[in-house]
Amino acid sequence: MLTESEVLGLFDQWNAALATLDPDAVTALYTENGILLPTVSNQVRHNPEEIRDYFVAFLKKSPQGKIDEANVRILSDTHATNSGVYTFTFGDGSTVTARFSYLYVQTDNGWKIMQHHSSAMPEG
Repeated sequence: MLTESEVLGLFDQWNAALATLDPDAVTALYTENGILLPTVSNQVRHNPEEIRDYFVAFLKKSPQGKIDEANVRILSDTHATNSGVYTFTFGDGSTVTARFSYLYVQTDNGWKIMQHHSSAMPEG
């Protein structure tokens, strides 16, 4: 059974992939049928190609995330969620604070993101 600290580590893995600035490294963390509702795009991303397209543009900003509040829930041996608030700092020094939720699933290739929702805080 996955632990809370291991679920938090999945975010660290995702954030480390952002630091590579490689959209393929980030996209590889999502399932083939993953859904991304991204922070700085109005387009829902439904598959690896669309998810990669988002990260091509997003990574040009050199983002690094930090979780401000995490709420981990272990749903089963194969599913877990983490939702809360995180802040991204970009290469130009600007920041955005957003609400997030991740649904993680265990696959033959390890834990992957099946759903990822991120939206900027409405009262920013």
